[in-house]
Amino acid sequence: MRTWSSVDIPAIDGAGPPLRLHDTATGRVRPTAPGDTATMYVCGITPYDATHLGHAATYLAFDLVHRLWLDLGHDVHYVQNVTDIDDPLLERAARDQDDWVVLGMRETALFREDMESLRVLPPRQFIGAVEAIPEISELVGKLLASGVAYRLDDPEYPDVYHDITSTGHFGYESNYDEATMLELFGDRGGDPDRPGKRHRLDPLLWRMEREGEPAWESDLGRGRPGWHVECAAIALNRLGTRIDLNGGGSDLAFPHHECGALHAESLTGEHPFARHYTHTGMIGLDGAKMSKSKGNLVFVSKLRALGVDPNVIRLALLSGHYRTDRSWTDELQARAQARLNRWREALTLDAAPSAEHLVSQIRTHLADDLDTPGALAAVDAWVEEALNRRGTDSYAPGSAREALDALLGVVV
Repeated sequence: MRTWSSVDIPAIDGAGPPLRLHDTATGRVRPTAPGDTATMYVCGITPYDATHLGHAATYLAFDLVHRLWLDLGHDVHYVQNVTDIDDPLLERAARDQDDWVVLGMRETALFREDMESLRVLPPRQFIGAVEAIPEISELVGKLLASGVAYRLDDPEYPDVYHDITSTGHFGYESNYDEATMLELFGDRGGDPDRPGKRHRLDPLLWRMEREGEPAWESDLGRGRPGWHVECAAIALNRLGTRIDLNGGGSDLAFPHHECGALHAESLTGEHPFARHYTHTGMIGLDGAKMSKSKGNLVFVSKLRALGVDPNVIRLALLSGHYRTDRSWTDELQARAQARLNRWREALTLDAAPSAEHLVSQIRTHLADDLDTPGALAAVDAWVEEALNRRGTDSYAPGSAREALDALLGVVV
């Protein structure tokens, strides 16, 4: 699958401190310590509608990780999937009397446009579940052969499931108790009450063909993959048996990332699969949770069509900490526009205060678990100093502009 176009990142002098990130599995903010190549897998969209602000906030957070690792001198091997076959996509296509393939292609194309407009650095590999089906079915076959997976004793639909007791580590990533897991499992695509499973939380690996549903030939029998194993196969085959970061929204901690770790670790014996499991907060609208069922999603493409500068969208979302649940409001958008205008005013000056300390502050704040509110406040302070002292300093503001671009992805 084709990824989106990249942007040139200005080189800035010096280097900041190593990046520290929150890890859901340990509940602590810990240093990241990648080698020469930093490996990152961020779960992508299920393309049944366009990019809403919750998606945008997540991909902006990991874009900052990408930029900081590059600034520290790492090569970054970033992989992202697209779940272009799954129940929500089929259900939306049926509801709208659309072709599920066309729907997926259309919304994936719009997602690419949104990411380009927001200047999100693209993944090195952008992989659709459909193109990965051969490697997914191969992984499922290996899990079956090892005995950690099993076929349901169902003569009509002998689907394949994964026994959650197979590694002895299930639950370490999300740290939820069983009652919470069962509730979330049912709400997020699981089937805890299906008869014949060994454990109610066992996740689906391979769904045998049903009438009217797409299916693919496989040694497992005609069918299609479960959701979680898709990401495990794509990540393992491109990034290796242990990766530096597995990221996504907080709603993916369970069951998606928990089950993905189960699949990967059962196959390789490596634990943990990811050195960091990092999750972003949810974005609401005017204080209410943003959701498809409520019909209150705000889409990046709609804002762009209304003439909103993508830099404003970026600044508005970065004004809150990435792990915090927060709301999108007209006031938030207006404040971001005013901030961008102020920054641009300062950077049109022929002379401004030295940006050396500002660059250091931005790096230090971002290295501290992506403290974007602190980084933006540091820029605000520098901007106010520049405007209040206009004409009295001899430093050109170019290095500030380059740092905002390279580290925050904001073009001023």
